[in-house]
This record gives sequence, C-alpha cells and structure tokens, in this order.
Amino acid sequence: MKSEDVVSLLFGLALIFVVSQLLGALARRLDVPAVIGEIVAGILIGPTFFHGWVAGTLFPDGIRPMLSALANLGVALFMFLVGLELDRRVIGREGRAVVSVSIGSVVVPFGLGALLALWLSGGHPGGTGFVLFTGTAMAVTAFPVLARIIADRNLGRTRVGGLALASAAVGDVVAWTLLAVILAWRGAGGHPWLLALTLPYLALMATVVPRLMTRLLARARGASRLAIVVVGVLVSGGVTEWIGLHFIFGAFLFGLIMPRQEELRRDLDVRVGQLAMLLLPVYFVVAGFKVDLSGLDASGLLELGLILLVAMGGKLAGVYGAARLVRLDRRSSFALATLMNTRGLTELVLLTIGLQVGLLDGRLYSLMVAMAVITTVACGPLLKLVEPAKAGRPRPGRAAPGHRSGSTGDIDSRL
Repeated sequence: MKSEDVVSLLFGLALIFVVSQLLGALARRLDVPAVIGEIVAGILIGPTFFHGWVAGTLFPDGIRPMLSALANLGVALFMFLVGLELDRRVIGREGRAVVSVSIGSVVVPFGLGALLALWLSGGHPGGTGFVLFTGTAMAVTAFPVLARIIADRNLGRTRVGGLALASAAVGDVVAWTLLAVILAWRGAGGHPWLLALTLPYLALMATVVPRLMTRLLARARGASRLAIVVVGVLVSGGVTEWIGLHFIFGAFLFGLIMPRQEELRRDLDVRVGQLAMLLLPVYFVVAGFKVDLSGLDASGLLELGLILLVAMGGKLAGVYGAARLVRLDRRSSFALATLMNTRGLTELVLLTIGLQVGLLDGRLYSLMVAMAVITTVACGPLLKLVEPAKAGRPRPGRAAPGHRSGSTGDIDSRL
C-alpha cells in the first residue's frame, strides 16, 4: 500500500466514525434505532448524491480492499453476537404460540416475495435462485434491533415482547438456513464436492467445539478471551466460506454454540460488542458504495412501492393472523406484527450477500436497502398507534427472553 493510500485510509476511517456517530445520535433523538442513522450515512457517502464524487474523493480505489476487509471482520463479529444473543430456552416457554407466529412470519412474506420476484424477473436477474432469495429477504426480522426496541419500550415483560423475541429468533434461523441452502444449491464460492463437508463441520460444531471453548474460556481472562473468540469466529467463518457457503454462517453458528454461562456471555457481549460496533460503520459505507438511488424513475418507484407493500404487508398479515390463532387480542397482535417488521442491519447483510453472488443486480439491491431502512423506521410510529407498552399481559419477575438483565453489551446500546 502506498503512503498516500495509508493517509487516505486513516482520514477515511476517521470520517466514517465521526459521521456514523453523528447520524446515529440523530437517529436516537428521532426515536429510531441508531443503526438506521449509520446505514443512511453509508448511503449518503455512496453514489446516490453528487454522482459518487464524495465516495470517489474520500475513498479512492486503492483503499477499498482494506475497507472491505475491515467491514467483513465487523459483520462476522456482529453475526457471532447475533448467535450469542439467541436464547434457545425461550422457545419452550410458549412453544405452540412461538411456532405459530414463526411460521406466519416466514411463510406468508416468503410466498408473497417469491410471487413478487416472478413479476420482477423480467428486468432483473431472474431464475429459481432469484425467486427463492427474494422470498427469503422478505421473511427476515432483525433480532438484535428488535431486542433493543423491546427494551427501550419496556415490552420485555409482556407476552408480546416475549413472543416477538422468540419468534424472531426461530424465524431468523429458518431464514439463514434457507439462504445457506440457496447458496449451496448455486455452488457459490467453491467446488460442489466441498459441500459434502457441511455435515462433518456441523457435527464438530455441535459436539467438540462447545466443550473446547468451555475449557479455554474458563481459564482465560480479559483480552485473552477476546483473542480466543476472534480466532474462533475467523476459523469458523473461513471454513464455511471455503466449503461454498458464506463466512457469516460460520460466525453465526460459532456464537450459537458458545457456552451459556451468564457471566461469560455478559463479558463477551461487552468485549466483542465494542469491537464489532466500532467496525460496523465501515460495513455500512462499503455497502453504501453500491446503493445508487439517483436514477430512480417512475418504474423504480413502482418497484419500490411493491417491494414495501410485500415486505410490510406480508409480515403484518402473516404475524397478525398467526397471533390471532393463538388467541392474542387484536391490539397485541398488531403490535407483535409491527415489531416483527423490523429489519435493519440483518437485512442489509443478507442483501449484500445476494449482490455479491449475483442474485441481485445493483438497482434492485438499492431498492431493497431502501425497504430495509423504511420498514425499520416505520416500526416506532406504528407501535405508537396501538400503545404497545399496554399490549400483552405483564409477566412480573421475568426478564425479557433473549434480553438478559444486567447485560451491558454494546450490541444493544448501539442498535
């Protein structure tokens, strides 16, 4: 790397951190998750405004590979934290209701998304992979952002809050599994025979690795714990990337199999969360390089309107109907459906993968990112319509499922 590239990289990183902090703080003042402000910062720096002059001037081609590397590390650590935050015990508390709501939150938007993809396929990539991917993109709920919204609005001890967290956890595991199947079916990223290593890898992660991590982390303290976890995330992500999936699956699964001791999880929340949240704004900027809404015409607005209608309508209809089936009242059912419409960063990660492997083109990627921002921003105003703090039946003495009392992890404070 040339000296001038080093200078550009350092000044560019400083600018990313400052702008993301400012827009994140502004988003919080507007009662919007901070992550939305940071995603908007990435879009503002991209080619949507001034024909890409800002991005081209501040982030020349020579430093973009380094920015991409830092962005990938940030999103890998974020996906580790998503896996770490999923509390597998919450499903058993209201098993029938969770299963019903999870099915509604995935099946209906997936089906509508697949139908939309058939209509869009004329001017976009098309094919079976495109149809399946579009359906999956509509079915996603951003679990970490949802957890933060529930905590901010004191919904953690209501039935609505518990069902939302548990159902989002199950639904997102289903959505990531669907994405893994799509990528495996396409043979993206490697030789098809390498996919045969998926089952041995899963068996190893389910049996040997948890015991090994329990022993290593029990002896380690401070920075040593962080080093062990980062190495584990990198190795697990590298394996899944090598066998033809994507590195985020390895990072997510590594978080999912972590030891569940409360003190250890709080410590990892803080240590890994600080590093992940420092690097994620770089991810937003790299993703923003590919978001171009400057040429949005009437047909583009029509496509965006249909995407929003399917994304929001599918979630609202699927979750509301399922909630009513398990005897939730109308107000609580609507609040639950609104919460499950939250997408945020999780959607952005999925869309970026779709763009990288050719399942989305640049125009549709930009429209989908806009959808992710709009649906997450809409959550707050829609919740106020039904006074969600009163929705659901309080459950005294119980912490929110999946949101541990006393946790100070930065993944919550930033999202």
